Amino acid sequence: MKNYKIAILSYRSAPFSGGQGIYVTELSNALSRLGHEVTVYSGPPYPNLNSKVKLEHFPGLDLFSTFNFYDRKEKFLKKKNKTFDDYYEFFVTLFGGFPEMRTFGNRMSVIDFHNNYDFVIDNQSLSFGMIDIQKHIPFAEVIHHPVVIDKNYELQYSNGIIKKLLIFSWYSFLGMHRKVAPQISQVITPSFNSKKDIEKYLNVNSENIDVIPNGIDTETFEPKSNIEKDNFRLITTASADIPLKGLDFTLNALSTLKDIYPKIKLVVIGNPRSGGHTDRLISKLDLNDRVSFKTNLTKSEIASEYARSNIAIVSSLYEGFGFPVGEAMACEIPLIATNVASIPEITSEYAELIEPADSIGIANAVQKIFTDYDKYLLKARNGRIHIINNFSWLVIAQKYESLITRKINAHL
Repeated sequence: MKNYKIAILSYRSAPFSGGQGIYVTELSNALSRLGHEVTVYSGPPYPNLNSKVKLEHFPGLDLFSTFNFYDRKEKFLKKKNKTFDDYYEFFVTLFGGFPEMRTFGNRMSVIDFHNNYDFVIDNQSLSFGMIDIQKHIPFAEVIHHPVVIDKNYELQYSNGIIKKLLIFSWYSFLGMHRKVAPQISQVITPSFNSKKDIEKYLNVNSENIDVIPNGIDTETFEPKSNIEKDNFRLITTASADIPLKGLDFTLNALSTLKDIYPKIKLVVIGNPRSGGHTDRLISKLDLNDRVSFKTNLTKSEIASEYARSNIAIVSSLYEGFGFPVGEAMACEIPLIATNVASIPEITSEYAELIEPADSIGIANAVQKIFTDYDKYLLKARNGRIHIINNFSWLVIAQKYESLITRKINAHL
């Protein structure tokens, strides 16, 4: 197989939170290990990349490093030689929008990719600039899932007209997504459920979509026999205050379970907003002494948190691809997960699947596992083998490699 020069574009790539930063880091590393020369072009926050992968910084104004108006104004005023994109970024942000995808795409569109690379992958900016790039070089747009689904869930679980108006303002970029997606000639998505939703919400031709799952780092996420379990410890990964992750339902289940298991506790890999919805719910349910949050953890530290826990819970209402699902399974921890979207595609029969938005279902599943824990440990061990065989990054990178070769040959 020929080695290629590959550019991966990512408008933001947070290394410790959210799936996109994980995806960029792991895919670039895996393609590099196959012998390809990979460069990542990213806006902030930046990913933690393998030393063999080159990183090109494209910060824009970096307005989302703060939510203070005066700090944002200072960033804008200090920027020399302002472009139209700088003005657009500042004023759209000022009115509650998220302009980074569009402005990042515009900055990428003027780079001479076709004379320096064999292939370009864009990580879900779905920006107008990508239409220009694909005219000159073999190209693929990765769409993890249509973001309009996030918007719909946030509207469903929000109260008050002001909150709903803010949601509409934030998701104003969706108009761009709807215009750009049908014009992309090659889309990659990580699940068949996402493919169906991309066809439905973004009007993309089915023939232009290839399903390649995301991978799991099975070398870092592995069982750790040297770490002792903390009895009655549950663990979940959730961006607090984001309804899509379904954390409310896990917290309500914990409230039910605390009377049955007096020592039960929950660790959340995520960052709550101080005084926000999740904080208020924890106080209302009298769970302050039973819930702890862990943030800015490395992959190895997250794996250690799994090792200390008895059961992992993924209570998401939707997942384009659920990294926490695969990571928990790779760590050989009994898993409870919602039977929605891509999740059953990842778990197969190796998790206890429940209906979404079902606190009672979560509580019952926890009791079921604790009642016959050895049985579910065996299922978890088989689940790790399933993840290694089907979702290790080497397996996934080889699938990307095959698609890249096909698209390059078709472009010649």
